[in-house]
Amino acid sequence: MSNPIVICQSGGKFTTASDGSLSYVGGDAHAISVSRETQFDDLRAEMADMWKYGADSMTIKYFLPNNMRTLITISSDKDLQRFLDFHGNSVTVDVFVIKNENSTALAPVMPSTTGALITTPRKRASRKRLAQQETPLNVTPVAAAPAPVPTSAFLASAPASENAGRFNTLAATAGEIQSVGQLKRVKLWENCITGLHQQFNNVREVRDALRKYSIAQGFTVKFKKNDSMRVSVKCSVDGCPWRIFASRLSTTHLFRIKRLNEIHTCGAGTGTDSHPRASKKVVEGIVKEKLHDNPNVKPKEIANQIQQEFGIELRYSQVRRWMEAATEEIQGSYREAYNQLPWLCEKIVETNPGTAVSLNTREDLRFHRLFVAFHASLHGFESGCRPLLFLDTMSLQSKYQSELLTAAAVDGNYGIFPVAFAIVDVVNEDNWHWFLVQLKSALPTLQPITFVADRQMALGHSISVVFENSYHAYCLRYLAEELKRDLKGPCIHEIIGVIIEHLYDAAYAPTLDAFRKCIESIRSISPEAYDWILQSEPIHWANSFFEGARYNHITSGIAESFYSWLTELTALPVTKIIDTIRHKLMELIYTRKVDSDQWITRLTPSVEDKLQKEIHKAQSLQVMFSPSNTFEVQDFLGAVNVVNIDAWDCSCREWQLNGFPCSHAVAVLQHIDRDLYDYCSKFYTTEAFRLTYSESIKPVPTVDKPAPQELSDVQVLPSHPRCISGSPKKRRIRSRGVVKRPLHCSKCKGEGHNKVSCNVAY
Repeated sequence: MSNPIVICQSGGKFTTASDGSLSYVGGDAHAISVSRETQFDDLRAEMADMWKYGADSMTIKYFLPNNMRTLITISSDKDLQRFLDFHGNSVTVDVFVIKNENSTALAPVMPSTTGALITTPRKRASRKRLAQQETPLNVTPVAAAPAPVPTSAFLASAPASENAGRFNTLAATAGEIQSVGQLKRVKLWENCITGLHQQFNNVREVRDALRKYSIAQGFTVKFKKNDSMRVSVKCSVDGCPWRIFASRLSTTHLFRIKRLNEIHTCGAGTGTDSHPRASKKVVEGIVKEKLHDNPNVKPKEIANQIQQEFGIELRYSQVRRWMEAATEEIQGSYREAYNQLPWLCEKIVETNPGTAVSLNTREDLRFHRLFVAFHASLHGFESGCRPLLFLDTMSLQSKYQSELLTAAAVDGNYGIFPVAFAIVDVVNEDNWHWFLVQLKSALPTLQPITFVADRQMALGHSISVVFENSYHAYCLRYLAEELKRDLKGPCIHEIIGVIIEHLYDAAYAPTLDAFRKCIESIRSISPEAYDWILQSEPIHWANSFFEGARYNHITSGIAESFYSWLTELTALPVTKIIDTIRHKLMELIYTRKVDSDQWITRLTPSVEDKLQKEIHKAQSLQVMFSPSNTFEVQDFLGAVNVVNIDAWDCSCREWQLNGFPCSHAVAVLQHIDRDLYDYCSKFYTTEAFRLTYSESIKPVPTVDKPAPQELSDVQVLPSHPRCISGSPKKRRIRSRGVVKRPLHCSKCKGEGHNKVSCNVAY
């Protein structure tokens, strides 16, 4: 890794492109060398001397590779080392030195008797307001608002020609607001209109700037002309000469202010209005901005922020409605996204040959279900993963009914490997059966597969029909939840924890004797729990009975880590959901492929660690010599286990369950001078891991994506809207047929009612 040449720039300014990327314009540049031995204080001193700045009056920033939207600050030795980590392979890298300007107050300031700074109050002439085109919202003054934070960096006076086009949109000043901290955004709106010949990108920016400017200056405007070619506004107070006229430049969408009278005779701009007027469109714009900055923000959080910053009180329903409209504008229409699914499916198959995609609609063209299994996932599962799949489901955040079905595997390093997913309108046995049929057609493998899933999802019959000679293992965590729900009796909450511990011990028990010992312990605590466990089909969840190979995985928790990607997402159109999952899969495959290139062991790191622990335990074991391939191994307590190296079998059953030699097998193999790695499952090798991630998921270009208006024929309608309110479920959706736990009365101990409705008198 070489030392990059640092191009140190200062004296210019950042400009924002239409796609949000930043570029640095103007200023001067110098080249310096930075190495791993460079200290931050030395670097800062050198740059300060270079630009004749004070060391404490400047900030050093840089861009991440392939990211021209986010500036990262270097303020310590650790930050400097990270900078070198990110750009160590670059020949040159740009660094920007930004001088911290001395600030001035926005209003005259005088000390109070308490030592706090207060602004000098000003009176404002009362004036009559005329009827406006836009209805203002109810606004209350912000209680005990903090004094404005001083800043001259962008509120200092400047000629109109220099400011032309600088404050066209609020997005252009977002970085300045962040750097100042608690400065009210309203103050920045004073600069939305800077003077004659100011230029705007389109008519929407003109209208937005006028509305914000009028709020900041404390007056209302009346639109005389307001169309796609010209905008003419005046002060709404009769007799006030304030006027602005802007029109579109020929052959472009650009607008320019061509006539301007900045004089107010109504008293506007002479003081701070304690009751600013904010139109609905302005507040909608604020909500959209906050949603763009933080897609996961909640309606209540936005309402509180607007109340604190602007003194505008909003109802929760208002904010939520505007958030939905803003999200649809940013992400695209939820309804139109369903009609774009046929195009997306065709594009996925075109860019990723070998990918399995199936889209179904109902008779009325409403969305029914969509199955996707990328070629890279299918190839990875067949080439390097154990024949083990975890099935689960979750609800998606959407305006319409949509649930996610997933099938995930584990790679040789015990990491999750998503294989396939489906979006369906409802979780039921029919959709699960269809999902398994699609999965079977996408996976031509003939080897038996073990499926781990909750037994309440009614998958047993479908698995046996679709995947012959395969196995269905119950998820023990969900089984334990059922046991907790079904157990009754006094003081059950005090003993349920102990019962669950014994249940897990019984599941992990490798032999029948160990299993019986565990459930006998449960029997001594609760005969009811003992009977429940015997009726729960241990053949599907206990190691000592299970006939398939699940490599000691007794829960489907590995699949739930797949959900962590989706629970962070807000409500998105269905096409965005699919695209986001694709992006996450691309990152997962690329990251693990790069990581595995650094491995030097025959086994993956996780399995290598486990094998080394078995080697350490084998040091205290004694091997009884045998001329055949069957050996006796005795531990320090005198217990004897039998190892058959040809069958990869040990009487402790750990070798069979885990797929790599147990301590007894290690002792035998070392005794006869055999290579331990030859007796580990091929799925644990570094070679198999690299095969798992050898194929990549290709990007899906959207350049030729049809616009909604271009789709004349409706091919797919959205599924029915959700009937429930509130946040979507994060838990699994159980199939129908699950018996709801009946009510129990704590007074009479009867069923079907509680103590409130009990008729028994005491």
